[in-house]
Amino acid sequence: MSEITYVRGDATAPSVKGVKLIAHVCNDIGGWGKGFVLALSRRWPEPEAAYRAWHRDRAHNDFGLGATQFVQVEKYVWVANLIGQRGIRTGSKGVPVRYEAIGTGLAQVAIKAAELDASVHMPRIGCGLAGGDWSRVEPLILRRLVEREVAVTVYDHKE
Repeated sequence: MSEITYVRGDATAPSVKGVKLIAHVCNDIGGWGKGFVLALSRRWPEPEAAYRAWHRDRAHNDFGLGATQFVQVEKYVWVANLIGQRGIRTGSKGVPVRYEAIGTGLAQVAIKAAELDASVHMPRIGCGLAGGDWSRVEPLILRRLVEREVAVTVYDHKE
């Protein structure tokens, strides 16, 4: 079985050949404006526009924890807006990250990656503003993607 590849760099600019699927975690309240989404929005307007429309029309779609929206931004590049955090603030119920929702969303990412014959690229999802612990997220990636033969690269942003 292969492993996750870790690199220093920008997850919005994967330098591998073939179709690339960039996965990241979103919140379930329609907020977009801090963290990795800023890098996405600097590169492409489509992921934010699609996420906001998805949230706005949530009474009529699957928007919610564990759901994943796929947005094509270039011929060989897709973005997965994965809803894996409840709200945006740490409060009485703990940090916003929801590991079960990330696992559910990653299963959908695996299906889409297989369909597109794509590699998956991401920052350390759920571990920035969502407050998650990588030691809990990494096994989800291994189980949902790597064990299904999906090539995964995790990016640590250059300091």
